[in-house]
Amino acid sequence: MTTAFVNRIATAVPPFDVHAAFQKFVEHQLGESREQILFRRLASRSGIEHRYAAMEPVYDPLGFVTEAGGFYFPGRFPTTSRRMQRYAEIAPDLGAEAIGRLGIDPAGVTHLVVASCTGFMAPGLDQVLIGKTGMRPDVERTVVGFMGCYAAVNSLRLAHHIVRSDPAARVVVVNLELCTLHFQDTKNLESLLSMMLFGDGASAALVSAEERGLALEDFLSVAIPESGGLITWDIGDTGFDIGLSGEVPRRIQAAMAEEDLRNAPQGLLRGRRPDDYDLYAVHAGGRAILDAVENGLKLGEASLRWSRGVLRDFGNMSSATIMFILERIMAAPKPDGRAERGLAMAFGPGLACETFRFTRI
Repeated sequence: MTTAFVNRIATAVPPFDVHAAFQKFVEHQLGESREQILFRRLASRSGIEHRYAAMEPVYDPLGFVTEAGGFYFPGRFPTTSRRMQRYAEIAPDLGAEAIGRLGIDPAGVTHLVVASCTGFMAPGLDQVLIGKTGMRPDVERTVVGFMGCYAAVNSLRLAHHIVRSDPAARVVVVNLELCTLHFQDTKNLESLLSMMLFGDGASAALVSAEERGLALEDFLSVAIPESGGLITWDIGDTGFDIGLSGEVPRRIQAAMAEEDLRNAPQGLLRGRRPDDYDLYAVHAGGRAILDAVENGLKLGEASLRWSRGVLRDFGNMSSATIMFILERIMAAPKPDGRAERGLAMAFGPGLACETFRFTRI
């Protein structure tokens, strides 16, 4: 059976670092209150230093922060329609930038898989990217939509199946999320803390049978029982409204520690011990999520260093995040030049954990 390999990954983010500006915006929203003090304290512990967006923050002389084009202003946040217009304006260029950084001949691409949960447009982002990047018009294309943070795993699984069925296939997988288009006009502290996690980003990966990069092995989905309401993502009149329960980290940690869910032959670890894996690529959904995985699996302090580094530098970019992590793993020096076993996992609505094993050759 043919093995599929992630040969290379390239990433791109919009030009404006909005993390500090967003914190100022929230502080203005909350005013002098207990909630503002608590927000500042929790923001300082988030593990995030930078997040990027295509919207330029503007500071007025009084310290108030808004967006240069007036997209976000208290009392008149944009409608869902306006947010989708902005998605269609931004997403194609950002996706094309990531594909261009792969450094491949676009005419040689046979399949395009595009995953996004933060926008809708027609003609679709897949069609527009084909035209912008010079891919052939007969490229087979698939869109993975509205799956949330674990969509990258499902996209790679699709590419894995395509290459195994057609060893000549050259599949480009794009994950693109503009999470900052969906900030809500609210003073609810839990909602504001959830919004503080998210930034924008795009990744492009080449998957083929060429024996270079990360060899993809088995994929496995695990649903955590009775957790369907812990992560939600609803379409409202003013954008997509995410619901992220504070219970999520505790439930993830419990799942990581549960013997049957973790150690069974068809469990998360596929019957192996945590230290049987050299590399961990865990979706950087937030510092509490990474702590939950680390504590539940009893991993060493350095095991999630790539995940924590991406969280620090970019925040949570939904489905694109794990691809940024895999990019760093691929670029890291290999000890003694030997192959390394890896486990990747991402969490999303369900509450579900999507996983795959890989080998860095």
